[in-house]
Amino acid sequence: MGGNEQKYIDEVFKSNYIAPIGEYINKFEASICSYTGAQNALAVTCGTAAIHLALRVLGVGKDDDVLASTFTFIGSVSAILYQNATPVFIDSERESWNLDPVLLKEYLESCEKKPKALIVTHLYGQSAQIEEIAVICKEYGVYLIEDAAESLGATYNGKHTGTFGDFGIYSFNGNKILTTSGGGMLVSDNAEWIKKAGFYSTQAKEPYLHYEHLEYGYNYRMSNVLAAIGVGQMEVIEDRVEKKREVFEWYKEELKDIDVEFMPELAGSHGNRWLTTLLFKKDVDIDKIIAELDEDGCESRPLWKPMHMQPLFKENQSVLNRVSEELFERGICLPSGTRMDRNDVKRVCDLIKKGIQS
Repeated sequence: MGGNEQKYIDEVFKSNYIAPIGEYINKFEASICSYTGAQNALAVTCGTAAIHLALRVLGVGKDDDVLASTFTFIGSVSAILYQNATPVFIDSERESWNLDPVLLKEYLESCEKKPKALIVTHLYGQSAQIEEIAVICKEYGVYLIEDAAESLGATYNGKHTGTFGDFGIYSFNGNKILTTSGGGMLVSDNAEWIKKAGFYSTQAKEPYLHYEHLEYGYNYRMSNVLAAIGVGQMEVIEDRVEKKREVFEWYKEELKDIDVEFMPELAGSHGNRWLTTLLFKKDVDIDKIIAELDEDGCESRPLWKPMHMQPLFKENQSVLNRVSEELFERGICLPSGTRMDRNDVKRVCDLIKKGIQS
């Protein structure tokens, strides 16, 4: 926690507004807009709910195709299924490990059925080639949703991730750079879309004293209590980004003598380095390294298993160059908490070196 969260929670309790309405929801939304430059924001229960609302507002429905990054967490794409639409997965490029704009354009030039939208993930806090991707989507009339769940605080040419597309989403899950324990934010420069998403997020209640419904909705609004935590967290966002980047630099220094490749950062971009991730250039037993780290109390993970490799999506169409498969096979996510010090990083790196040599 950043320091003021308990104070703001106490103020919420004093106001007696514990439900998904209240002063701190407004303050949290305003702080996200002020920080990112987004024109409108809606605080919701999680990032996946934000994506779901975006798809619903954009009219995505049964039998529509929705393009998505294959190298991502399933929360980025599960909302496509909620709308009975069909995911089509696009592979990564090596310059940022994010969605490949060349493959995207090739697909849009040749596909028989135009997709309704694209959900592009800014992976591990690093921006995709989002300006080029946005131009392609506009050229082909495809709505663009940015999954910036992992990349709050990251920028591309000075503009925040999540603010290039028709919609952007952020996550405040327990493992993110900022947390409200659980929560998300939907942003857009289109005020009417955010208003409609807010309508759907509160069970689509018509403005009558009695409950009247012309459409169905969801119980997706964030509580005032969690929003109070979010307001406190936003006060330390730049400190968090700075510390995450410092941890990354420590790893680079400690592992400079072994044959690894760290996740690259595009020219003109400034990632939040949510997680420090790397590839082993030589054949290394990733599972063994992870197990040995775990035995010493150091949690690590493989990189995301691409969606096109998931049994759930075995029948779905994918546009592949196999980059994401290589990243999955050779990559690892390292401990990256903002309370780590140089000795913590050295400890992890010593275990990695030992594991490689054994």
